[in-house]
Amino acid sequence: MSQPSAKAPEATFEKALAELEKIVARMESGELSLEEALANHKRGLELARFCQQKLEAAQEQVKVLEGDILKPLERTEKAAAERDEREGD
Repeated sequence: MSQPSAKAPEATFEKALAELEKIVARMESGELSLEEALANHKRGLELARFCQQKLEAAQEQVKVLEGDILKPLERTEKAAAERDEREGD
């Protein structure tokens, strides 16, 4: 039995997430037959699991890089400005 395409070597988190977003939009449209909705739901679950695995793997890599202590990512403009200021010195 072949693996779902989300597991294929060329699959990326970004591609899987984009496909998942399309599936959600189709399902929310309410225009799918029951069979199509079930197939889309199944595929969506596969993609969600794939994305979750990729995120967990990335989190583990961050833990390793940070000495096994997971630190929050700097995402605010203030934090970025402070970093730029320190690097400018």
